[in-house]
Amino acid sequence: DVDVQQCIHLRAHSTSPQSHVKLQPSRGKMMRAVAVAVVVAVLALSATTQAAKDPKDCEVCIKVLDKLATQMKADGKDITKADQTEEAIRKLCKKLKNRENRFCYYIGGTDDAATGMLKSVSGPLSRFLPAKKVCEKLKAKDAQVCQLRYEEQIDLKTIDLSKQRVKVLKKILNDQFDDSCQGCIEKSDFVKKIREYMAKDEL
Repeated sequence: DVDVQQCIHLRAHSTSPQSHVKLQPSRGKMMRAVAVAVVVAVLALSATTQAAKDPKDCEVCIKVLDKLATQMKADGKDITKADQTEEAIRKLCKKLKNRENRFCYYIGGTDDAATGMLKSVSGPLSRFLPAKKVCEKLKAKDAQVCQLRYEEQIDLKTIDLSKQRVKVLKKILNDQFDDSCQGCIEKSDFVKKIREYMAKDEL
């Protein structure tokens, strides 16, 4: 009887909850894993929210598509016709420079473009989708489309144009008014041209 009781006693100890402590996951490790998952989720949400609030997101794309709509209206083209829209894009892209020309390259609007997304532009525009929405769709296909940013423009109200170098005046005309000022020779010609644009903006 003594041997039987000892055997029962030993089995009771071997099956006690304490004998399984080492087999159960550490509560501390589980808490740390949960904390890491929460941090990752918060950072992802923060990044998404920040991108959504960025006023410069897709700014070049939106500006170019607005220019396209204006040009097509002036030329009497039908934006609901995909072939006319794509032809208008190629025509417009031949005149664009810097970041706007880079946007054209991304969507396939330039002769040297390696990829083509013109149908992804003409299709939504034919359904009168706003430029911002079209750009968001393009962004899903190629994030570079909406990563383009314009250079910070010179505040013309805070500078003395007569004291600027011709190089700076040319840049102002090109970047802010899309004008190369053909026929301008003297510095005074560039200053006069800029002031003409400024006067129109104030009207």
